[in-house]
Amino acid sequence: MREGKKELTLKDYNTLFKSLYPQLCVFAYKYLDNLETSKDIVQEVFIKVWEDKTVFQDENHTTGYFYKAVKNKCLNHLKSKRHQLTERYGQENMETHETEEFLMSEAVVLETTVIIENAIRTLPDKAAQVIRLSIKDYTNDEIAKTLSISVNTVKDHKKVAYRKLRKLLGFLR
Repeated sequence: MREGKKELTLKDYNTLFKSLYPQLCVFAYKYLDNLETSKDIVQEVFIKVWEDKTVFQDENHTTGYFYKAVKNKCLNHLKSKRHQLTERYGQENMETHETEEFLMSEAVVLETTVIIENAIRTLPDKAAQVIRLSIKDYTNDEIAKTLSISVNTVKDHKKVAYRKLRKLLGFLR
């Protein structure tokens, strides 16, 4: 094993499963719109990682690997499903939104959303709450009332949060 890389122990694997499984199921559900299939796919990814004794460099690499593996399995599932429908009904009856181009654009949106949410999680609690409400199109007044803080405090939280988020997410530009 190369230096800096670590094989997962059973304890590491269980901890990883408990922490990532729920969010990966939600992630897969956004692709598949089917909870049972989403759970199955996430479980298959975890089983494959365990059986293959996959080695990870660090926690960020591990999380990224799982998201990418789940995304790929979801896309493969959708392609397979699309292929079955094409054989059954013919190409002319396929919905436009089931094209690979659409699925890939949706994948980009989902991945970007996950990256942004992870960046927001690094913010102080109040600043993160302000940003999440702001994303939901709340006005500064509405945010202030919802969080029982002043409008000026909302503005201060936004200023600090946006500054930090610009540094963390600058690569998305």
